[in-house]
Amino acid sequence: MIMKNCKIIILLGPPGSGKGTQAGLVSEKLNLYYIETSKIIEANVMKAKAKDFVKIGGKKYSLLQEKTFWKTGKLCTPEVVSFWVKKKIEELSKEGRGLVFAGSPRTLYEGKQIIPFLKKIYGTKNIKIFLLEVSPDETLFRNSQRRICDLFRHPILTNKETAGLTRCPLDGSKLIKRRGLDTVEVIKVRLKEYRERTYPLINYFKEQGLRVKKINGEKPVADVFDDILNKLKAKS
Repeated sequence: MIMKNCKIIILLGPPGSGKGTQAGLVSEKLNLYYIETSKIIEANVMKAKAKDFVKIGGKKYSLLQEKTFWKTGKLCTPEVVSFWVKKKIEELSKEGRGLVFAGSPRTLYEGKQIIPFLKKIYGTKNIKIFLLEVSPDETLFRNSQRRICDLFRHPILTNKETAGLTRCPLDGSKLIKRRGLDTVEVIKVRLKEYRERTYPLINYFKEQGLRVKKINGEKPVADVFDDILNKLKAKS
């Protein structure tokens, strides 16, 4: 049975476009569960050792290899990510929760696994997709300056409003940089992965009858948030 009263909001965009920040705001405002794919991946690979693996469809995938992908800026294996994300969706749908995604699905394979799964549970009309557009130069700047909080790992978007912060405005913990993940070299890899593997999802969404609404992600956080809410209210 389709869950008619639950929203699914998907926020896409290049690294540093503010997806995580906006997903957090949207989840609070609309009482949706924020599925953070990056956190799901991190939780599964962070402590991976040589013999650790996940078995999907009879095939074993090395968690240490996934950890290497994650640390070097490459996208993790789509089969593995889809497996973890679908498992989380199923768990939350049983609780009657609406969902917001930031940067997921990440590849065409993941899209073909996750979108039909979401449509079956929540219905096409309840799925709303937004593309946060940010230039490559802005991506490099934001990510090279990016910080997260030490406690809950909230991402803090880098701009004039947040430049002087030393503590997370959400939980008060110290702001830190992600070791190795936000160097210029790794960011360039992540940007290339986005262009080649994530952006093609836009056409797939359209083929699935899902409209992708574009948002200027270079505006101040509050303005981007208002744009998302206004587009959610608009019928067209």
